[in-house]
Amino acid sequence: MAKKSSNDLAHQEARLAYKLLAPAAIILLLVALYPLGQVFYTSMTDRTFASGQEPNFVGFENYRELLSMRVVELPPQTDDEGNVIREDGEIVYERPIRVLPREPRLFRTVWQLGLFGNKYVIAASNPTFIRAILNTVIFTVVSVFLETILGLLIALVVNSNFKGRGAMRAIMLVPWAVITVVSARMWEWMLASNRVGVFNTLLERFDLVEGNIAFLQSPFWQLPSMIAVDVWKTTPFMALLILAGLQLIPNELYEASRVDGANKIRQFFSITLPLIKPSLAVALIFRTLDALRVFDIFQVLLAQSKYSMASYNYFQLINNRAMGISSAIGVVIFVIIFVFAIMYIKALGVDTE
Repeated sequence: MAKKSSNDLAHQEARLAYKLLAPAAIILLLVALYPLGQVFYTSMTDRTFASGQEPNFVGFENYRELLSMRVVELPPQTDDEGNVIREDGEIVYERPIRVLPREPRLFRTVWQLGLFGNKYVIAASNPTFIRAILNTVIFTVVSVFLETILGLLIALVVNSNFKGRGAMRAIMLVPWAVITVVSARMWEWMLASNRVGVFNTLLERFDLVEGNIAFLQSPFWQLPSMIAVDVWKTTPFMALLILAGLQLIPNELYEASRVDGANKIRQFFSITLPLIKPSLAVALIFRTLDALRVFDIFQVLLAQSKYSMASYNYFQLINNRAMGISSAIGVVIFVIIFVFAIMYIKALGVDTE
């Protein structure tokens, strides 16, 4: 009887929980799922933004336009007698434009690479979007890694006892409190490719480089500059979340480990790191999902010279008025974010904590 009563009580609590969650679930359906479904439907049409023209249903054509890729081997060029043409001892290959397919859509070069003595070209029907995906993923992986390491170091410092700890905790949040567009404009001035730029002035003053570096114009420096801006602004956010986890660790654990002869490094790997794992997981998930949606610093600092997925989405919607393509990009971003979230949850064990 007691066991049956316990089961009845558990069922009653479960029913009560469902009833309490029902209003939130209904609001979620209205606010989140319905717009997402509408975006997915629009992504399967050729709808034009701010146009009264009736859209046509095109199925997955927008996704094929965005994501279609080919890998084609480049054949060597030959002369009239069929001999392979060489220049300075190197084989001359055909230009990609001569061998890339044009049907059912035109494919253009994304990258060229040599492998096992052969030369290949990786092409896409929309190379700009493929590069935008690569830019966003590289930006996310590098920036989140650096922000996590620096945020952990800062959190460990401000968690220790020293004079002025409260003021230091407040000061470290200043970059995060600055509006992103404002901080982007600040960095635009500091990264200027002339003597107005702070970094070029310092590099010239200490004779570290010859001439000025075009941080925002050179393709080589554009992505590292975006990462630097984001790391400066968002590291305090990571430090704050990790600090919250550090505050929950009882001091008695460290005292007991000191009695057992554990040094600081052993304490960090045996006590600190395992116990802040839930906070670290939350920080990584939030920061990664936010980085994958990066828009503002790319749009403000680089405009159309280098895209993130979100800034390319903006370009297609506002400049090209291609609402169908833009919606398809939004769905692709959603899928990539969803995949990253599942990977984090499984890898960090968030669902079992």
